[in-house]
Amino acid sequence: MVIKVFVATSSGSTAIKKKQQEVVGFLEANKIDFQQMDIAGDEDNRKWMRENVPGEKKPQNGIPLPPQIFNEERYCGDFESFFSAKEENIIYSFLGLAPPPGTKETEKSDATEEKPEATEEKSEATEDQSDSKDEHSDATKETEAHTEDKAEEGAPEEAQPDQTPPEGQQEGEEEHAATGEEEEKQGEGEEKEEVEEQEES
Repeated sequence: MVIKVFVATSSGSTAIKKKQQEVVGFLEANKIDFQQMDIAGDEDNRKWMRENVPGEKKPQNGIPLPPQIFNEERYCGDFESFFSAKEENIIYSFLGLAPPPGTKETEKSDATEEKPEATEEKSEATEDQSDSKDEHSDATKETEAHTEDKAEEGAPEEAQPDQTPPEGQQEGEEEHAATGEEEEKQGEGEEKEEVEEQEES
């Protein structure tokens, strides 16, 4: 693939000459192979360039001005497109070429490829957190179930009434029974005395 730069070597416009020199100088400095196609002295070059520049890139009068850049027959862009690609360090993509190792564009491409890996690691970390939350939830449920079992075991013991009366109450009942027996004995003794008196009389 050969980069073709269409220029007008005998152009009277200073602005056009400056743009052409900037494109050509950049390609030479970065050792990018290209062919300089003069449209001023070659009618075929001028005709081919005008026919192959896309309609949206042509000015209102329909005549595109140099410099125009192609990769073989594929249109790359005009000076404005070239300048934007250079500022964004994507000049090789703009030209349809593979960036050489060690260029900023290569580093940018590598960084873009590394991002999905970082996203996968983040996703795995999120899954680990989710698993730990599930384990914590299961442990909480087991603790609650264990607590409920303990409560059920202790409930019957609490529900059983204390059937043994207090010691004081037992002593009171015994004293009361003893007093009743003494009163009965006294009553029997009085009856005996009355019977004896009656017999004597």
